[in-house]
Amino acid sequence: MIKFGFKIKTRGGTVVDNLIFAARERAEAERKVMQIYHHCEILDCHEVQPSINEETLDLEHAIGLIGKELDAEPPATDQPDYVTNPAASSSSNKAE
Repeated sequence: MIKFGFKIKTRGGTVVDNLIFAARERAEAERKVMQIYHHCEILDCHEVQPSINEETLDLEHAIGLIGKELDAEPPATDQPDYVTNPAASSSSNKAE
């Protein structure tokens, strides 16, 4: 499926820009526009190209990010030991 971007003028005169429709060909996309916006005027139509972020294609960068996550220390908790370690609290209760 190809994505098509439209700029239309509705029958009320409002200009709507950046309408995106997916279709196999331009005629099918125009038909979809006309089904939703009855009696509109198509001012512009262009094929929308998917943007490729170069960072997502860089395997070394992705591996580096994973390595940084593994090397990072876990965040410190502000909770007392008896909240985070139930075994420690049960042993202190037995001593009393």
